[in-house]
Amino acid sequence: LCVYRPVATTMSARVVIVNAARVDFDKKLNLAALEAVAQVTSHDVSAGEEIAVRADGHQVVITKEIPVTADVIAKFPDSVKLIAEAGTGYNNIDIQAARARGITVCNVPAYSNDAVAQLVVTFLLNFSCSMVPQQRMLMKGDKSNFTKHLQVPHFEAGGKTLGLIGGGGTIGSKVTEIALTLGLTILISSRNPKPSADPRVQIVTLDELLAQSDFISIHCPLTDAT
Repeated sequence: LCVYRPVATTMSARVVIVNAARVDFDKKLNLAALEAVAQVTSHDVSAGEEIAVRADGHQVVITKEIPVTADVIAKFPDSVKLIAEAGTGYNNIDIQAARARGITVCNVPAYSNDAVAQLVVTFLLNFSCSMVPQQRMLMKGDKSNFTKHLQVPHFEAGGKTLGLIGGGGTIGSKVTEIALTLGLTILISSRNPKPSADPRVQIVTLDELLAQSDFISIHCPLTDAT
């Protein structure tokens, strides 16, 4: 798991962003606050041992969604004290290897929580009204879905059951909040379940969730266990 420990941030601290092209994908990232307390070096793209080479002399390595393997971490200079994943998922970083080197790993747990939850519900609603098949029909000039009986499956989301695997986290909780307003029943299978006072939210086993859900959304990190 990610471990959070304070790392000294003084003007002498050196930070390297090893894949800035992905971290700042829309060229809107403002690094002023970071640059006020550290010397920042950026590389658009880095891979493999190149990451370790570019980490030389730096205390903090910032990355996003690229593999930072045990072999790479083993080659990190002793100067590196923190690997910061600029996103939520950190399965791309070998946590055990970092721990063995005494390197802290952190992420951004609140990154895009609302947007991801809204996207989940958007997909659910798209399925309920066969939005993609309808669009494809219209693109071909086929308007029969509007002039005849419905040509594609169509049903209301209310009354259906949404299963959330790992749904006890922040994003899963936000999905639950939105889905309840649509009249769905929520089943949650999580290693850290949080009981709900709402009878429409039930904690179940994974097998029960798979058997009873109309929709299933996965909200857990990629690990050996998952």
